[in-house]
Amino acid sequence: MKKLLVLLFSFFLHISPSVFADDISDFEIEGVSIGDSLLDYMTEDEILKSIDDAEIYYYLNEPNKFIEIFLKKDLSMYDNLSVFIKTESSNQYITNKNKKYAIQSIRGLIRYNEDFDSCIVKRNEIIEDLSQIFSDTEKTESVYDSGLEPSGDSITDKVAFNFNSGALIYLNCQDWEETFRIEKNWSDNLNIVIQTKEIVSWFNN
Repeated sequence: MKKLLVLLFSFFLHISPSVFADDISDFEIEGVSIGDSLLDYMTEDEILKSIDDAEIYYYLNEPNKFIEIFLKKDLSMYDNLSVFIKTESSNQYITNKNKKYAIQSIRGLIRYNEDFDSCIVKRNEIIEDLSQIFSDTEKTESVYDSGLEPSGDSITDKVAFNFNSGALIYLNCQDWEETFRIEKNWSDNLNIVIQTKEIVSWFNN
């Protein structure tokens, strides 16, 4: 079922959803799906080293509940691909390694430095297709200042598809204030993100 929409828009996305399921495991980005074991893409030693090197989402109430890991694999459409897994402390009673390293969220990133308009155009092309496929799924749109940058000149323009299961798929264009972007060595970008209900709750709290 993941192949259903390949001809429609996976040329630029490599996301292939099932029309008939409210199950985000039916989606994939660059061949990676929710629920996959990270061990399918990295060794355990590589995972543990990535956990040690990862930045913590310090501004959340439970910053150590999940960790973001960037995959070192050949990418055909994206500049970066990252996933979220539970941290060791959250997995202390899980002995099955595949479950221990189960992927809870996937984020594909395409850089659009100093080209916000092109980012919006590409995002809206994708949204148009998804809106036809998920016509009965609640869609929300928002534009807001990023709380990570103090000037208020950094903008996030976001469209989200909110599934009945509590899971979420969203696409946003991020336009950082230029001095801040260069200082942090970040990029203006288009993010395509798939999140389980648990990850959605973690970010919202």
